[in-house]
Amino acid sequence: MSDPATPTGFVSLVSAGPGDPELLTLKAVDRLARADVVLYDDLASGPVLDHAGAQAELIAVGKRAGRPSARQEHVNALLVEHALAGRRVVRLKSGDAGFFGRLEEELLALVAAGIPFEIVPGVTSASAAAAAAGIPLTRRLTARRVQFITGADVTGRLPDDIHWAAIADPAVTTVVFMGQRSFPELAAGLRAHGMPGDTPALFAESVGHPHQRLIRTTIDDLAQMLQKSDVVQPGLIIYGPLAFDI
Repeated sequence: MSDPATPTGFVSLVSAGPGDPELLTLKAVDRLARADVVLYDDLASGPVLDHAGAQAELIAVGKRAGRPSARQEHVNALLVEHALAGRRVVRLKSGDAGFFGRLEEELLALVAAGIPFEIVPGVTSASAAAAAAGIPLTRRLTARRVQFITGADVTGRLPDDIHWAAIADPAVTTVVFMGQRSFPELAAGLRAHGMPGDTPALFAESVGHPHQRLIRTTIDDLAQMLQKSDVVQPGLIIYGPLAFDI
């Protein structure tokens, strides 16, 4: 990869964090300030974009479940087009770019076109949600492992190849991305594989935004709540031996 200081033809895949601009890294702020073009996700917009320079062209390419979204092929083509035109391109992705954000598809497009790039890591919504709730993701005696899973496959449904023994492990903290619609079904599977219905769960909605909402509950109660609710805002689910006694 070329040095990101090279003035032409370079893509920075930048993690925007969950939405709070104070959670941006110094490197992310630098890359935004120097970008000629910023391709940004819906969840990476708002105050975060205030760090883009006046010279930057801002292009929305976000994807939201149930809403009209840019096709991944179109996003890939825009990255390649602007980079080949000699521009500094920032692909601004919400949370940490490496977590369930189609990073691989964009990297493959850049590699195929011979375009140099870098990945700028950031604060994932999982750690931001736990911090906002005032709890750790791990516990020295009861939660020595953390696992990150997706609650939706490419069709938006619960994946059919779930490793139930792993995600029903009572000694693990499990974080579910994109799982609001499928959690009632997931919770039923967890109970069928031995996880108690009163297992602690945290529902974190719009993490890092002014309208953030945190609900401490159980997997059973959360499944019932989500069964009756429409998905309007992005949400994250954390369950397991959570430290709700703090």
